[in-house]
Amino acid sequence: MRLDDERESDNVEDMRGSGGGFPIGGRSIGIGTISMALVAMYFGVDPSVVLNLGQGLSQNAPVEAKPIPQDGPMVKFVAKVLASTEDTWGKIFQASGRQYPPPKLVLFTSQIPTACGAGQAAAGPFYCPGDQKVYIDLSFYQEMKDRFHAPGDFAQAYVIAHEVGHHIQNLMGTSEKVQKARENARNEAESNQYSVRLELQADCYAGVWAHHADGDNRILEPGDVQEAMTAASAIGDDALQKQSQGYAVPDSFTHGTSQQRMHWFNQGITTGEVSKCDTFSVATL
Repeated sequence: MRLDDERESDNVEDMRGSGGGFPIGGRSIGIGTISMALVAMYFGVDPSVVLNLGQGLSQNAPVEAKPIPQDGPMVKFVAKVLASTEDTWGKIFQASGRQYPPPKLVLFTSQIPTACGAGQAAAGPFYCPGDQKVYIDLSFYQEMKDRFHAPGDFAQAYVIAHEVGHHIQNLMGTSEKVQKARENARNEAESNQYSVRLELQADCYAGVWAHHADGDNRILEPGDVQEAMTAASAIGDDALQKQSQGYAVPDSFTHGTSQQRMHWFNQGITTGEVSKCDTFSVATL
């Protein structure tokens, strides 16, 4: 990615080393599980269902937080990517006659209290609608490289843009609609399908950001899109479940398959249109 000339966001809060938070059941929880557990709590769904699934995902590779310089290049990178999302979504919202209130991005180490409950590094990055903040332990990026074989700066940017996508959903009222739909779901499998559609839309929104950011500032370099595709594939529900337990259980999916995640990111980056990210009205994802 070409970010040398990009500005840094003022909305980064560095809470590393501050401590806080609470372990959940004394367990380390795998990638993305805290994110869905927090969303489940927000939606009034029992988070234990998600946490029980997450127990299996964490057994292969526990996350060990590593100290990162306060003014290190990774911090600057995160701040620049966040600024790019602010510029892109600010213009998109302005075009529709609205102002865009950007989220804060909180850097933390190991665990941290949030408005959605306790967050842990072992879960990976997540967005909390209760305080409108994105939370990231930067050691997750090392896990992406070592465990999921998804290295690269654009893969890292995709992760941030996906969580900002959840912020967009919160601002647009999509999250509230999904909350009501999940409350009225006939069973757990149907409830999970709403989660999948929510997550895939956030992937599409990440693609929309990339489309506009590259169009405005030419930030993409050869191979960048493939980095994001590799990351999307690596963290599909089917890939994660097969890695942790040897088989996939489609009814338990909460984020979408590898193929679905790649498809919807590609939908966003190809079209650059928010309207093309309507994962809730299509019959086949």
